[in-house]
Amino acid sequence: MRPVTYSASIMTGDLVNLQATVEELESIGIDALHVDVIDGSFSPSMPMGLDTAARLRQVTSLPMDAHVMSTNNEYFVSAVLDMGFESVTFHHEPTLHVDRLVTLVHRAGARAGIALNPATSLSVLEYVLPQVDMVCAMLINPGYATSSSETQVPYAAEKVRRLRALIDAEAPGVDLQVDGRVSLDTIPALVRAGASNLVLGSTGLFIPGATLAENKRRLDEVVASASGPLAPDDAPQTVGAVTR
Repeated sequence: MRPVTYSASIMTGDLVNLQATVEELESIGIDALHVDVIDGSFSPSMPMGLDTAARLRQVTSLPMDAHVMSTNNEYFVSAVLDMGFESVTFHHEPTLHVDRLVTLVHRAGARAGIALNPATSLSVLEYVLPQVDMVCAMLINPGYATSSSETQVPYAAEKVRRLRALIDAEAPGVDLQVDGRVSLDTIPALVRAGASNLVLGSTGLFIPGATLAENKRRLDEVVASASGPLAPDDAPQTVGAVTR
């Protein structure tokens, strides 16, 4: 099984006392902080502002991974690069000049990622895939993570599987991140499908009723269990001539 990286979604931490949350994440060995930078337009929620993101950068040495969800990507990408973020991922859907933004991120010495909404076709990666360091497959609609009614799309594992095949064929060094209801229940199928970077929020790491350390141990066990062959429920289902 390929190595799996844990990216803690900081917006699901204690927003009143983020520094304490970050210190606890450091102590349990989380690999990176995943910081959602949202403009309130591309996505309806806006849990953290740029000033909060900048302050976070000052209080931790953990790598910081910005997920920009905006209709004005260049502004927000430039802002987080100025803060010293090591990784910046922006959405393909509102971006007019994808290559320009990838170059902007790389010139700043950061890793460049492209995020795709659940229903966005993988065909948009045809020319740009070899240029990026990571693709983030969104498995829920961006910005609705705090809504209990928002569930992972039914084709999540199949899309991850197809994306993994594309990456392996065209750009094997590219990281495959998954974001959206990446829970203890869904992680085994996602890892078996080829996910190598898990964005962990309220269902994967910040699970109520247990400490972060306890949840991390459960997470490790679940990821380890995914090293076996595909379970029957993980396999694509063929309906007529269409594989789902």
